[in-house]
Amino acid sequence: MFQFRTIKKDSSSQARLGELSTWHGSIETPIFMPVGTQATVKTLTPHELEEIGAGIILANTYHLYLRPGADLVAKASGLHSFMGWERGILTDSGGFQVFSLAKLRKISDEGVEFSSHIDGSQHYFTPEKVMAIQQQLGADIAMCFDECAPYPCSYEEAEKAVQRTSLWAARCRESHQREDQALFGIVQGNVFPDLRERSARDITRLNFPGYAIGGLSVGEPKDEMYAILDLTDEHFPADKPRYLMGVGEPEDLIEGVKRGIDMFDCVLPTRLARHGTAYTHEGKITVRNAGYAQDFRPIDEECDCYVCQHFSRAYIRHLIKAEEMLAARLLSYHNVYFLIHLMKKIREAIQQDRFLSFSQQFYQHYKF
Repeated sequence: MFQFRTIKKDSSSQARLGELSTWHGSIETPIFMPVGTQATVKTLTPHELEEIGAGIILANTYHLYLRPGADLVAKASGLHSFMGWERGILTDSGGFQVFSLAKLRKISDEGVEFSSHIDGSQHYFTPEKVMAIQQQLGADIAMCFDECAPYPCSYEEAEKAVQRTSLWAARCRESHQREDQALFGIVQGNVFPDLRERSARDITRLNFPGYAIGGLSVGEPKDEMYAILDLTDEHFPADKPRYLMGVGEPEDLIEGVKRGIDMFDCVLPTRLARHGTAYTHEGKITVRNAGYAQDFRPIDEECDCYVCQHFSRAYIRHLIKAEEMLAARLLSYHNVYFLIHLMKKIREAIQQDRFLSFSQQFYQHYKF
């Protein structure tokens, strides 16, 4: 069964150490989930993800619905079997992609009509259809269909998105029937605290197994995002996991954990890798730059991942300049490892009741 329990709370913040139990294993939280949009974390194999220590990954309902199709995934006995991944999977609802990728869309309280970003074909998502798709995909955790208001937007636009998100959440709750899949509700409200409070009240009233904070990290200043996260502990039940969607910069992971967030996901580690950028304990470095041509140090001298133990910055820069695929693979491996193990260090700090001192030490070195 799906369960969540808090193991230990930090004495100086809202940070908490927990355990999330799914049908494909248990995961310690706080956790970072690598994004496998198309049923693959770009450039990395499932074996490598296991080696890195990923306990759960995210796949995308919108993309998998369009290609290869939920029917095909269901014939393969679901995503776990289809992609050869035996640990946890979360599928998002596709709502963000419908609103951000579709060139033409028509939104009503009933659902969203949109054109595919691939071939322009017309499609229609309702809460009931999104639930049916995610039940076919068979992830451990599914997400309600929601409306993500853009940033910036007017109060009235954000309020309408909150109303529609609440309406759709109730319909998702009613139509979701798969017992081996937990359904999370999503709170919207943009950067308006009263709308966030209203949305949290509406969504938590439906008693979902977990709750997500959506509509952040979409262009707003970080201080506005953190101000909304300051409301987390007040408006979310303590006995349910809290998931901050689409956020993955190291400093944001620390600030989110400080405010009681348990789960994160983001495409950044593999996206940055494909552009020649790597995380280090001192901040991001762009390895493709000429200054690294004769730099024979590892990407991060404090990292013990496979890449840092075997390859130099100079070698990886050579691969980038030679347009070798291995460059993206090595940098992706390192970047995902960096975030997965940052979360491991955070969990250890919470266990030892030294999270704030850990975060202070992190900021002394990390430049962003």
